[in-house]
Amino acid sequence: MTIPPESELGPEQPIIAHLIELRSRLLKVVAVVLLAFLGLAPFADRLYTYLAGPLLKHLPEGGRMIAIDVASPFLTPFKLALVVAIFGTMPFTLYQVWAFVAPGLYRHEKRLLLPLLAASTVLFYLGGAFAYLVVLPLVFQFMTATAPQGVAVMTDISRYLDFILTLFFAFGVAFEVPIATILLVWSGITTRAALAAKRPYVIVAAFVIGMVLTPPDVISQTLLAVPMWFLYELGLLFCRPFERSTI
Repeated sequence: MTIPPESELGPEQPIIAHLIELRSRLLKVVAVVLLAFLGLAPFADRLYTYLAGPLLKHLPEGGRMIAIDVASPFLTPFKLALVVAIFGTMPFTLYQVWAFVAPGLYRHEKRLLLPLLAASTVLFYLGGAFAYLVVLPLVFQFMTATAPQGVAVMTDISRYLDFILTLFFAFGVAFEVPIATILLVWSGITTRAALAAKRPYVIVAAFVIGMVLTPPDVISQTLLAVPMWFLYELGLLFCRPFERSTI
């Protein structure tokens, strides 16, 4: 039996249209990131100097950063410029994601999801800023102060960048605790009451994470653990409207 062309193309047409739209939005994201990178490329060295500030301030007299690989003095600043372009254009990227999925959402889901996307972006940026302004100075102050006598404290610029980006990403993700809490409640995986009952375990976990990500001193561990605990409590406070019984 021959299938009519209408019945054959009917269910496939929306899929093709979605794929075309997805490709269009991905191309827009890539184009914006590329433009941002081209705009930042002339200032790549300045960006790296600014990023290296927390370490350079705590290096002993005569200490400096070094480049082990032949091409790292040229490539590492451009790598940083690309990363800054990606994270700097994240609001535009998230908007494209929102515009792609929004037509398939209910009205109440649109009303709740858009603030979550905006809040997650702000919290991620706040996590990176907290790492740069608070954590990194403490980390480098501790590391340079505990170096054995006669050891010159110097680091490769490429490895330093990898370390910084890892730390930024870790703190950015850690600051997403309220969003994770809200999503767990919204999806029905758990409830606000159940999360509140696990508060003692969360506090212990926050201090364990602080111990792993920061130098072994009480001050820096507390500076990470206390904000994570506070953000968890903030998530519990704001997840009430997202409980299934209230939607």
